[in-house]
Amino acid sequence: MRLTLPVGGRWGTVRDHLVERLAPGAEVVDGMLAAGEFVTLEGPVKHDDPYVGGQVIWFHRELAPETPVPFPIEVLYRDEHLVVADKPHFLATTPRGSHITETALARLRRELELPGLSAAHRLDRLTAGVVLFVVRPEERGRYQSLFADKRVHKEYEAIAPYDPVLELPRTVRSRIEKVRGVIAAHEVPGEANSESRVELIDHRPVPSYGGALGRYRLLPRTGRTHQLRVHMNALGLPLLGDPVYPAVLDQAAADDFARPLQLLATTLEFTDPVTGTEHRFHTRRTLQAWDAYDAWDADEV
Repeated sequence: MRLTLPVGGRWGTVRDHLVERLAPGAEVVDGMLAAGEFVTLEGPVKHDDPYVGGQVIWFHRELAPETPVPFPIEVLYRDEHLVVADKPHFLATTPRGSHITETALARLRRELELPGLSAAHRLDRLTAGVVLFVVRPEERGRYQSLFADKRVHKEYEAIAPYDPVLELPRTVRSRIEKVRGVIAAHEVPGEANSESRVELIDHRPVPSYGGALGRYRLLPRTGRTHQLRVHMNALGLPLLGDPVYPAVLDQAAADDFARPLQLLATTLEFTDPVTGTEHRFHTRRTLQAWDAYDAWDADEV
């Protein structure tokens, strides 16, 4: 397998990145390093080699069977620089952990015959919607910098409980921390590192739900792990189908294809750093629970 280390990574050593991205345990990576199974053009990777973004590493890995995600990925736009895809729920954006072949990047590389394709950013595996990919490796950094420098306008839609007492719209700011190995992120005391605007689009009573549901527009200013899910849960509006907030469910519930997380990345808008073109891309997907809650929640009704 061929692995390119992300530019601008926060890891101190190559080993640190490999442990987070590829293995269920550090002992797997350490064993492969000791055996010289990770190599670059200069030779085997050593245990303490410093992390260098853009470096290419080759290795052989026996892949565990992956559960196929039974939903297609649609291409919204393609030119010589970009591929913009409409990712389904449950499909990881890039290879990580136990998800290697069942990822948006792997599928697009195969289907479009673009082996050098890379992701400019990521969506959570459980979130559907618009994702930007870069065709030319040498241009990847310029597109990634759009997200790092907050020069991309992003919009999401979500379905969650409706609370008539809660005043909206509002901007939520908090400090979110994510501990490696712990699935849920948490708000903690300290200077805010996350910001989201929450707007109510519509609401309606749903008798089978036992109350009213709201349809929300979410506009993240920052991109912390699970940020929108954490902020909505903190407002008392946990997203429908969320297997982590407010409580972590078992894996079977988390991967129930019939009841996806009701969170959709609807819009990306930015000025192309290579061509200068003004882009605005919008999803063709919808959130099932808004128009057909009973069908979405059939196992629970």
